[in-house]
Amino acid sequence: MDKKWTGLLEELTNYAPRRDRDLFIEGRAQQVIASATHLINLIEENYDAETADELKRRLFNSIKSGDEGKFRRKISQIRESKKD
Repeated sequence: MDKKWTGLLEELTNYAPRRDRDLFIEGRAQQVIASATHLINLIEENYDAETADELKRRLFNSIKSGDEGKFRRKISQIRESKKD
C-alpha cells in the first residue's frame, strides 16, 4: 500500500476513540470483502476456469503478502498474450 495512504489510514485509526475505531475497521472490512467478492465474480465471468483459478490464487496471495505485483503481473501476461 502506498505510504501516503498507509499514513493517512493510521492517522484516522489512531484519532478515533476505541469504540469508533472498531466500527471504522468493521465498516472498512465490509467494504473490502464486498469489493473482493465482486472482483472474484468478474474474474469468473470473464476468464476460462483455469485462468480464473490462477487469477484468484494470485489475488489471495497478493492480499496475504501485501504485494499487489503478483496479481498485476498475471493480468499483464494475459493482456500481452491477447495482443499477439
